[in-house]
Formats: sequence, structure tokens, C-alpha cells
Amino acid sequence: MNNITLNCGAIIAGIALGIFFYGGLWWTVSKHIQSQNAALWFLLSLWIRMAVVAAGVYLVSSGHWYRACLCLVGFTVSRFVLTRLLGPRMEARHAA
Repeated sequence: MNNITLNCGAIIAGIALGIFFYGGLWWTVSKHIQSQNAALWFLLSLWIRMAVVAAGVYLVSSGHWYRACLCLVGFTVSRFVLTRLLGPRMEARHAA
């Protein structure tokens, strides 16, 4: 495969991993905040999300440090995008 294709794939994979991680965090906070075992839910969610992201970055990098960096750039981009998409709803909820 072409290096450009692999590098773009690493960025896209990072975006997908970021959506999984931050989307899972948003889901955990929104659904389990009133649970009797909220601390357990948050801890399990964190472990699962971190394990999936770490394994994903490891697989995407294929031993190349720059692909791991590109994957993490995509991961960070997804954080900013999700903050923009999900942020206004939270502000509107608190203002009402």
C-alpha cells in the first residue's frame, strides 16, 4: 500500500478511536450518573475505553512511531469535534 494511504488511514482510525472514547465517556456520564454503582460504572467504562484505544493505536501504528502520532492527532481532532457537537446541548440544559 501507499504510504499516503496508510497515513490517512491512521488519522481516520484515530478519529474513530476518539469517537469511541469520548462518545463512550459522554454516554457513561449521561446514563449512569444516577446509578447506585456509579463509581463502578465509571471505572469499568474508563478501563474498557482505554484498553480499546491503546490496542487500536498499537495495531494502527504497525511499529511505526509516526503512524501512532498521526493516530493520536486524529484522536485529538475527534475530541474537539465532539466537544463542538455535544457542547451546546449541555449549555442549553444548564441555562434552562
